[in-house]
Parts: sequence; C-alpha cells; structure tokens
Amino acid sequence: MGKKALVVVSFGTAWPEARRAIEKLEERLRCAFPTHDFYRSFTSEMVARRIEREEGVHIPQPEELLERLAAAGYDEVRCQSLHVIFGQEYEKMLRQLRPFCGRFEKLLAGDPLLWGTGDYLRLTEALLARMPRLDRDEAYLFMGHGSAHPANAAYALVENTFRYHGAERVYVGTVEGFPHLDYVLSRLHQREIAQVHLAPLMIVAGDHAHNDLAGEGEDSWKSRLESEGYQVQTHLYGLGELDAVGDIFVDHCRRAAAL
Repeated sequence: MGKKALVVVSFGTAWPEARRAIEKLEERLRCAFPTHDFYRSFTSEMVARRIEREEGVHIPQPEELLERLAAAGYDEVRCQSLHVIFGQEYEKMLRQLRPFCGRFEKLLAGDPLLWGTGDYLRLTEALLARMPRLDRDEAYLFMGHGSAHPANAAYALVENTFRYHGAERVYVGTVEGFPHLDYVLSRLHQREIAQVHLAPLMIVAGDHAHNDLAGEGEDSWKSRLESEGYQVQTHLYGLGELDAVGDIFVDHCRRAAAL
C-alpha cells in the first residue's frame, strides 16, 4: 500500500484562540482518514508570516507542502479545503495544486463548505439549533466575509435557506461584498425590531469577528446597529466549532475528486 497524505487547507487565522475552530475540523478529518498522514496548510501568506514571526511556527502554502510530499514519495494526496465558498481563496488553492497532478498517482480535492443544496440545508439547520429562540422584536444577523467573486451569491442563498426553514428574522450580510450592512439595515427598519443578535458566518471567530463585527470602533457592525437604536448582543463563535460543519467537510473529503 502506497503512502497517503491528508492535507487540510484553510485561509488561516493569526488569533490563537480562534484557531481552535480550525483544529477541531482538522481533528475530525484526521479521525475520518486514519490511514492518511495529516498535514496543515494555510492559503493566506500574511497570516502564515505573522504566525511564524510571533509564534515561531511555520505553516506552509499548498504548493510548498505538496513539493515536500512529492519529494517524500507520497502516492496519494487528499486535499480538503476549509473555505466557506468556492471563491477567490478556494480557486487560489486549486491553482496551487494543479501543477502537481503528474507528481502523484492520485491528487484529490474536496469541495468547500457551501457546495450543494444539502450543504445549505445542513448548515442552516445547525445554526438554527444553536441560536436562541427569537421574540417578535428580535432579529439575528450573520456576518459573512464577502467577495467580488461570483460565488459571493452563496450568502444570499444562505439567507434564503433560513427562509425555507421559516426563519423570517434571520439575515445575512457581508463585510466585503453584497448584501452589505446598509442594505440589511434598510430591511431591519421595515420591521419592529428592538434587539439584534450578531454572529460571524465564518470558519473562525478571528479578526473580522472581534473588530468588524463586535469592535468598539464606530464602523463596527455592533456600533452601527447601536447608533440606529438597536440593542445588540454578540455571539462570537466560528462555524468550525459546529459538529455539523465537521460532518459536511468529512463528506466532501470522502467524495473528493481528482484534479
């Protein structure tokens, strides 16, 4: 039997406490593939440089890691992305992997979190199970990262899937795409909402969650909502902490396709 590697690829985070969400997913995948040697890779060079500078730990980019695995004589490399959507970072990962197609007998890549309709259903069901029961004057707002990539449409589909479940006062906005906060606010104004719950729709509750969502600066979502007269409660957890998210990634990794 040839040597097999499991490479778990994420954007990464420089927040050590937030990294626990990534580590939980990595452990879930490691347990699901006990015959594979485990390796971690981050697609964010900035995050990897900061971790190396501050913690003395080197986390390789996918292309650096695959070069090492090829030199070590691995026959099969199974790469599982921990990205949320099929966006810029996921495509960046694929670009880094494809040149190695001829270097291994098998080079496989699993889909990001939100791929098929079932992924949206499973994610929203898990989030609804974690959320508090909302009174008629309460709303729940998730902050996604957002992107200029066409896959940004996934965030609108997440909100539509909440509607499918009958959750009429659950909204999704993004930091760097559409729907933006101003649009979400315009919709909140159409309802008699007094309190808004805020949570990240990201694998980790890192920089965006602590600063853009819950920070004390006047431009944070918490501050913007409070300036509009809403009471705000923040819930800082990453999607990677949810067991259902780990299940989705394991399923995607099991049906990973050859590049």
